[in-house]
Parts: sequence; C-alpha cells; structure tokens
Amino acid sequence: MAGVITKTSLPGIDRVASGKVRDVYATGSDLLIVATDRISAFDCILPQGIPGKGRVLTQMSLFWFDLLRDIVPNHLITADVDAYPSALAPFRDQIEGRSMLVKRCRMEPIECVARGYVSGSGWKDYKSTGAICGIPLPAGLRESDRLPEPIFTPASKAESGHDENISFETAANAVGRETAERLRDLTLRIYAKAARHAESCGIILADTKFEFGWNDGELLLADEVLTPDSSRFWPGNDYTPGRPQKSFDKQFVRDYLETLDWDKHPPAPPLPRDVVEKTADKYVDAYTRLTGRTL
Repeated sequence: MAGVITKTSLPGIDRVASGKVRDVYATGSDLLIVATDRISAFDCILPQGIPGKGRVLTQMSLFWFDLLRDIVPNHLITADVDAYPSALAPFRDQIEGRSMLVKRCRMEPIECVARGYVSGSGWKDYKSTGAICGIPLPAGLRESDRLPEPIFTPASKAESGHDENISFETAANAVGRETAERLRDLTLRIYAKAARHAESCGIILADTKFEFGWNDGELLLADEVLTPDSSRFWPGNDYTPGRPQKSFDKQFVRDYLETLDWDKHPPAPPLPRDVVEKTADKYVDAYTRLTGRTL
C-alpha cells in the first residue's frame, strides 16, 4: 500500500535496535527513534503495515510530552527534521513526522503500568486471585469496572513474549525501593492528569504503561507515551461495565485474527484491506479526539 513504511533504511547511520514497531539509530550521543507503520498481534509482526500509524504514535507522544512536562521531564530533544544532524537529511522521506531525536537513557528494567479500570491481564488476575499484582481489590467487580482509585501495577520487561505482571515488592527488588516508590508516584500522577484530559475529550483512559530512564542523573519519561499501542482508550459514550469495551487500538486486528485457523506463531496471516483501513481510522480518530489536531 502506497505511503506505508514498514522498514527503514538509513545507510551510514548505526541502527542499534529494531522492535515490533520502532527502529532506533545512534546519532552521536543521542538516539533517533523512528516509528514505522508495522503492527503486531499476539507477539507476531503482521505482513502489512497500517497507513499512518507511525505518524500517529509519534505525534501523539509529542502532544503528551508537552502536556505532562510540568510533572516530569522527558527524553525529547526535537522532532523537527530541520534541526536533526545533517547526516540524517538524505532520509527525510522516511523519518519526517514519524521520528524523534532523544537523549540516550539508561532505562529502568520495569514497565510502569497504571490501571483505573479492571481489564486485560488485570481482569484475568482479579478473576483468579481477587487482586492485581498483589493489590487486593473489592469483591464483586465486573470486567471493565472502574477501580475505587487508580493502582500501580508494574510489569517485567520480557526479552521475548508477553511482559509479566509483578508485585511492587518484586519491582522494588529490581530497581531499589526508593526508585520504585518514585516511579509509582510519577506513574499515578501522570495517569491522573492524562485521564482527566481524556475524559474531557469523551474518552476513558482505562490503563496505560510508561517507561522511564536516567540521563545525566535525571529521571526522564521516555519511549512512547499514551498512544493506542501503550494504552487502553475507550469511547466514553459506549462504556458499559460487565463486558469488554470498544477501543481505539489494534483490538480490531486481534478480533479478526481470532476468527482464523492460525496458531499464533509466525508467519502471521495477511490482513484484508477493510481490516487495515478500519484500524488506520481508529488510530487517527484517537489522535484527533485527544489532541484536537489533524495530521
């Protein structure tokens, strides 16, 4: 499909990582993060990209970095391609609008998850234990119910496969208690402000995950922030507890794949055009509603 970028090629620039969505390059002491249009489901990268997805992820992160800077500094240097190192100029067509020049950070080894509602892996934990990440919750909660108050539920960063929910104590053992408490407090403060903003836009922020890292002794919010890939956004006008909710993310793709006779191992099957287009629309709709901007 024209205009879809699923791979980047920047000859002469050192690529240091390539994930399910992002390609990361070293530029001197800094990093260039490029969000491609790749999409994954069940830990498999799908053969087609989603048009505009990388731009949505990048531009939405930029919006939130700016909105949240009064709570926590972030790793962003600039997203203006004209201000990038001159060595990147030949690759403007691949990186403009979908990349960020950022400070290189020593990343903390945990995902910092905030949950305001019972959903996803949290719902599974609650059904089996009555708790999420060891945090006891009231009896009788339904799927998608709002929690009495948001909770911090960290996860381990898995090298492969799904991240695993861990207790606060396990997180404290991994990063140190003082740092764990700081990450918890920042995560919940960020979630509270973001959830208020989303609510003002008619959207429920059910849960989200953040990553933090250190640069020159300063703790920074890093990676992507509050995008449909890292967050569960629900349309407020359709919210009904007791069932899964419609969402502004790749759940539409997952639902389609669940109808196939596929064992969820690579290679992933191709997506029909209508699934690709509807997924692209969901990403753009989330961006427009939350930022009030158009791409």
